[in-house]
Amino acid sequence: MSRRVSRQQPHCPCGRQETYDNCCGRFHRGEAAAPTAESLMRSRYCAFVKRDEVYLLRTWHPRTRPPGVGFDAGMRWTGLEILGTTEGSAFHSTGTVTFRASFKGGSLHERSRFERVAGAWVYVDGEFLD
Repeated sequence: MSRRVSRQQPHCPCGRQETYDNCCGRFHRGEAAAPTAESLMRSRYCAFVKRDEVYLLRTWHPRTRPPGVGFDAGMRWTGLEILGTTEGSAFHSTGTVTFRASFKGGSLHERSRFERVAGAWVYVDGEFLD
C-alpha cells in the first residue's frame, strides 16, 4: 500500500489563504492581471516581500513611476491588513485601498490611489496616515 505524502504550501504573503503560485504569483509572472485595486495592492505588497522590482515598476502609473525601487536590505515584511477600500472594482476607473503593512520593528499605514491605464489597474501614489 503506497502512502501519498502531502506538502502543504505556505499561504501567499498578501494574507489570502491561497498559495503564492495561485494568488499573487500569477500576477507577478504576467499570467493574469489584478482584477481590482485591492488585488493589485495585495500583489504589490507581495512584490515588496519578494523584491520583484520588475512587477512593481510595471504596475506603477507612468506619470508617477520612479526610475527604480530602492529595497532596504534589512527590511522584513511580516503582514498585510486591508483596512478599507473605495471603488476599485471591475466597474470603476479609480479606487483607493487603505492598509497597514507590518515589518519587523514597525508598520506602514497608507491610503493608496489606483487608476486604470489601458484597462489594467496601476498604483498612482499614496498618503501616509500615521
